[in-house]
Amino acid sequence: MKEALAKYGKPEIFNTDQGSQFTSGAWIDVLSDAKIKISMPLVTLLRNALTVIDGKGAWRDNRMIERLWRSLKYECIFLNAFETGSEMRAGIRKWLAYYNAERSHSPHGILTPDEVYASKKEPMRLTA
Repeated sequence: MKEALAKYGKPEIFNTDQGSQFTSGAWIDVLSDAKIKISMPLVTLLRNALTVIDGKGAWRDNRMIERLWRSLKYECIFLNAFETGSEMRAGIRKWLAYYNAERSHSPHGILTPDEVYASKKEPMRLTA
């Protein structure tokens, strides 16, 4: 995250799921120190502590990132027999490059995410 912030700057808000890496104190501290708003479905952030509120509708709160993770799993991870962590990282890196640069997305009018990003006159403020 620190490397991405240094390279691309900080987003106004960081939207994520409730995975353990995103709810860790270290991760939240990096976002908090950079004064980035944290959007996590059905979770209330209290300084460095988390209170998880159980309820319905979590998938709707974060449907775009959940769709990305589903696509990654079904289009890349489940279709490949990665034997090492290095192979998996390389495979995921290749799939993400395809997903962003070549795979058209209907919500973007059949443009790729890279094409949408490049067409913006102002920097995007909300990112996932």
